Amino acid sequence: MTTTTENPDELWADLLEHGNRVDPYPLYARLRAEPVRRLADGAFVVSGYEEILQLTGDPRISSEPGKAQPSDDRAGHDEDGAADPGLTSAFVMLDPPKHDRLRRQTMRHFGPPHAAGYVDGLRAEIHRVANDLIDGFGDRREIDLVADFAYPLPVWMICDVLGVPAEDEPLFHAWSEAIIAPAEATTPEENEEKQREAAAATGQMARYLGALAESRRGDGQGDLLSGLVNDHGPDGAMSSVEVLNTSIMLLIGGHETTVNMIANGVLTLLRHPDVLARVRQDPDVMPRVFEELLRLEPPAQVTPKYVALADVQVDDVTIPAGAPVWMVWAAANRDPRHFSDPDRLDPDREAIDHLGFGAGLHSCFGAPLARLETQIALNELFRRLVNPRLVTDPPPYRRNPFLRGPASLRLTFDGVLPAG
Repeated sequence: MTTTTENPDELWADLLEHGNRVDPYPLYARLRAEPVRRLADGAFVVSGYEEILQLTGDPRISSEPGKAQPSDDRAGHDEDGAADPGLTSAFVMLDPPKHDRLRRQTMRHFGPPHAAGYVDGLRAEIHRVANDLIDGFGDRREIDLVADFAYPLPVWMICDVLGVPAEDEPLFHAWSEAIIAPAEATTPEENEEKQREAAAATGQMARYLGALAESRRGDGQGDLLSGLVNDHGPDGAMSSVEVLNTSIMLLIGGHETTVNMIANGVLTLLRHPDVLARVRQDPDVMPRVFEELLRLEPPAQVTPKYVALADVQVDDVTIPAGAPVWMVWAAANRDPRHFSDPDRLDPDREAIDHLGFGAGLHSCFGAPLARLETQIALNELFRRLVNPRLVTDPPPYRRNPFLRGPASLRLTFDGVLPAG
C-alpha cells in the first residue's frame, strides 16, 4: 500500500466543505492513495474498492454503532440493542439475526421469492406519474428539475407503495427533510438544533404512520403497510414498533436517494451529449447507462455508521475494536485498481459491479424500485423534452456531504412532445 504524508484530517475536512460538493472526486483520488486511513478522532475512512468489499463482508464490522458503546451509555436502547423508534432503529442499522428476520419479513411483500413480480408490476404507474409530471410543465420553457420532477416522482411512488394517501405527501417532505438535516450542520450548536428538529419530525412521522398502520390491522388494502401489519409468515409477525421503524426507513430511503439519482443522471447526461444521443435513439440502452451513471455519480457518497467489534486487519492496517468505520462508496466507485479509466462515463465498460447501492448484508433494499423509477424517469424526460439544456452549470448542491445531489437543477427547452 502506498503511504503518503498528506494529513488525513485536513483532507477529510476539505471533503466536508460545501464548496467542494461540486466536484469532490479529485479529493477522493487523494484519499484513495491510502485506502484505509485513521482520523485523529479514531474513525477509519475506507475508500478502496476491495477494502470496502472485505469489510462489508466481515461479521466483525457491525452496522449497529451503539454496540461499541459501554452499556451505561446506551440509554434509550431496548434489550436487543435498538435505539428509540425511528430511522436509527430500522433494520439497516441492525446486525444479524434481527436484521435478517426483519429484511425477510419486509421482502415477502416487495420482491422474490414471494412477490417476485411486484416491482415490475409498478412499471405502468411509474410511466403514468412521470408523464403526468412532464405534462404539468405546461407552457413553461424553464423548470427546476429537482422540484418539478425528480422529487415528486419517487415520493408519489413510495407513498403509493406504502399506502400513504396522496394528500398527505407534503407532510413527509417536511419531516424527511428535517430527519436527514443533521448531516448538513456546520457547527456543534447547529447540529444540536437540527438533532432536536429531527427528533421532533421523527416523532410526528411515527405517530402518523402508527395510526395508519393500526387502521390497516385486520383490514388489508393491498399496500405494503397492510402486508407488514397483517402478515404472519414463517418468521412470525412484526411488532408494532418494528412496523413503524420499517415504514419510516422505507419512506425516507424510498425517495431521498432516488431524487438525487434522477437529478445527477439528468445533469451528467446533459454534460455528455454523445451518451444522451444514444439514449434518445435507443431507450433500451438505458439499463447499462443507468448503472454507469450510478457508478460515476452515486447519491450515497459516504456511510458513517459502521463500527469494528474486534480488531480487524485490512491491507496493512489494523482497525481496533470499537473504532468507527466510514465507507466512502463514491471513492471506491472510481478506484482505478478495479475500474479502468474510472473518471470517464462509459456505458460499454465491462465492469459494472459498482457500489452505488452499497455492499454486503446492507446493500440497498429498495434498489430494484430505484432502478426502475430512475430509468423510466430519464427515458421519458429525454424522449419528450425538445432540445433540453442546462441553465446553470454547475448547479447549487445540497450541503449534505454523505448524500450528494443538486439542491436545484434549472433546465430550459424548446418544447414538450406529447406523451403518446
